[in-house]
Amino acid sequence: MTAAFIRRLTLTNFRSYHAAQIVLDDAGPVVLTGINGAGKTNLIEAISMLAPGRGLHRATMDELAFSEGDGSWAVSAEIEGMEGLSTLGTGIDPPTGDDSATTRKCRIDRENVGSATAFADHLRVVWLTPSMDPLFNGPASERRRFLDRLVLAVDAQHSGRVNALERSLRSRNRLLEDRNSDAHWLDAIEHETAEVAVAVAAARSETVNRLAAALAATRDQAPAFAMPDIALDGWMEKMLPAHSAREIEDRYRELLRDNRARDAAAGRTLDGPHRTDFLVIHAGKNIPAAEASTGEQKALLIRLVLAHARLIKEMTGFAPVMLLDEVVAHLDPMRRAALYDALAALGAQVFMTGADPAAFSDLAGRAAMFEVRNGTVAPLR
Repeated sequence: MTAAFIRRLTLTNFRSYHAAQIVLDDAGPVVLTGINGAGKTNLIEAISMLAPGRGLHRATMDELAFSEGDGSWAVSAEIEGMEGLSTLGTGIDPPTGDDSATTRKCRIDRENVGSATAFADHLRVVWLTPSMDPLFNGPASERRRFLDRLVLAVDAQHSGRVNALERSLRSRNRLLEDRNSDAHWLDAIEHETAEVAVAVAAARSETVNRLAAALAATRDQAPAFAMPDIALDGWMEKMLPAHSAREIEDRYRELLRDNRARDAAAGRTLDGPHRTDFLVIHAGKNIPAAEASTGEQKALLIRLVLAHARLIKEMTGFAPVMLLDEVVAHLDPMRRAALYDALAALGAQVFMTGADPAAFSDLAGRAAMFEVRNGTVAPLR
């Protein structure tokens, strides 16, 4: 077996679902159709909660609860994955008036685990949603978030490093606000900040290098999708190939120390990997992705996600579960067929949503088709 896949998905009080279940016989494509607002995206968001992080929409835990429920929610899946057959589950208990109500619980085979990070030993999940369409035209922060999601899918510890860097930078900013703060405290927090910053930059750089190699290896495949060239725009990442982590940490500590007055005036730290941009170039036209047409940008995104899924398969031996939300709706017939062929070659279990069943006619006989309606999901007749 070269693909992890979900055999049974069960939702309880999740988003628009009081109770729902999908049972699947194999790792073939899964199509979810229904009118807009029926709950198709909610189903694949439930699957995204079986991956490290906060899921497809980065929602707070209480936002995921069924509006007419008791405030709790649960998602569980029986999977055939990287550790064989297992059951993954996550959710929150009903509110009790204290903070424990929104504490997310995660279980593997009914045993508690520390966090969703442990799910990565069994299953990897990647996704593409309409909210990513403006990625190349939006702020650098959105591209960093996208990049960190790519890194997290291959390195489940990455979110811990990113969160540690954010905490460290907040601590430094608070100290800079206090003009009477002890310089020794600033030295200590900047020492910690530099260590975590270089670790974050190194993880991003390694993933981008691996992804660039995966893209290059498939340059002659799926010509319907534009080929992206990718890189990181940050001085720290550019130093990594020729300098040791210690050298880069020392340089960053020096920059932080020298720029305390500037950063205090700005109210934030103005230098570091939290300012790095993820650069994407339309290789065929040698232009930034932001200058490409809307259709070309979508094709670049699809190519990136397909290459990322291939990278995960190469690194783990298992293709990830893929969640493609409303991806085919704006593809012409040629690109739609090319996408289906590329997914078949990858061999991953793919969940696709769309309002029009006709858009998936090329998958007839190959996909499990379900209709989503009013908080229910049932096989499409």
